[in-house]
Amino acid sequence: MTLLVTVPSADLAESLRPLPDGVRVEVWDAGDPPAERIDLVVVPYMNMGAFLRRLADVEVGLVQSQTIGYDGMKDLLPAGLRLANATTVHETSTAELAVALTLAVQRHIDEFAVDGRRGTWAPVEVESLADRRVLVLGYGGVGKAIAARLAPFEVELVPVASRARDEDGVHVHGIDELADLLPTVDIVVASLPGGEKTTGLIGDSELSALPDGALVVNVGRGTLIDTDALVAHAKAGRIRAALDVTDPEPLPEDHPLWGLPGVLISPHVGGATSAMHPRVVALIRRQIDHLLAGEEPENIVIGG
Repeated sequence: MTLLVTVPSADLAESLRPLPDGVRVEVWDAGDPPAERIDLVVVPYMNMGAFLRRLADVEVGLVQSQTIGYDGMKDLLPAGLRLANATTVHETSTAELAVALTLAVQRHIDEFAVDGRRGTWAPVEVESLADRRVLVLGYGGVGKAIAARLAPFEVELVPVASRARDEDGVHVHGIDELADLLPTVDIVVASLPGGEKTTGLIGDSELSALPDGALVVNVGRGTLIDTDALVAHAKAGRIRAALDVTDPEPLPEDHPLWGLPGVLISPHVGGATSAMHPRVVALIRRQIDHLLAGEEPENIVIGG
């Protein structure tokens, strides 16, 4: 019996070669399904809705996403199908960007870049990252990767997750402590997924609780932050922000977030690096091995 795997691009199909015995890979572009049964369907990194809708009349062993987040996908996935996310693929790159955005705003790199284009020499004393108290909001794979990369900068880390616990010698605070913690920190780095439980988690009251000049970094989902509240606090000069994700997204050209002092925006590129492709290939290969061996696949997030 042949294990059929479909992938959305020829380069991904080529990268999976050589294939184990009994495995066939086909490129599927969301047209007519290539067979009545597909053992492993790898959907595109973006715009995967068309693929998911075409699976309604196909027998599918596993749907493999190329993203960690999966909010909204349950509504698109036909009933009864299993979805695996891309844990192990994007954590490192997203953590790199979180640290880069934090440093860029703290050290005014964004402003110096503009000065450089203008030929302006304008030295100023800026905020350090060292000795800052940094709240890491979300302590899953991405949050832990962020914390690990921040630690050498000699910060005081304050991890926060859905529940309090001690993990590998680290005390993790519960989300119910957030209101008490916010007035005590200089920087908040958010990496939580989207969904009903996290929408608007950082609103006007949370931003008001932060000290003047605090920095909010978001590499999770734009819906974590109340955008109107953030605009108001940034306009008042109270809060600075570094955002890889926004609400709405893409951010319209005339949106008031653009151009605000102390606000740096990148266009949702946390996982879009050279590390993504080889890590996706490695994950798909492991999933193929699991299916061949009759084992439970990794990272099942829907339909497990």
